[in-house]
Amino acid sequence: MLAHASLAVVRADEHACHPAPDELIPLTCNEIQRLLTAFVRPMRDAVHRLRWSAWRRCHQARAQASHYHRQAANQT
Repeated sequence: MLAHASLAVVRADEHACHPAPDELIPLTCNEIQRLLTAFVRPMRDAVHRLRWSAWRRCHQARAQASHYHRQAANQT
């Protein structure tokens, strides 16, 4: 519980201080946890991990936009 609470605080701080660009979803608690875990372990390729995170968030943003677009089309 304490770990999740600390992730929630980091997430809230990140959202307030550094809003995500339009093409990315905001950082989630799970994504913050993955990034922290990746950087605590011995790093072999930090750049790869950061690019993968950005790609994943971009993909999620496109999926979310598509979902909202389909929902709007079904309501009319």
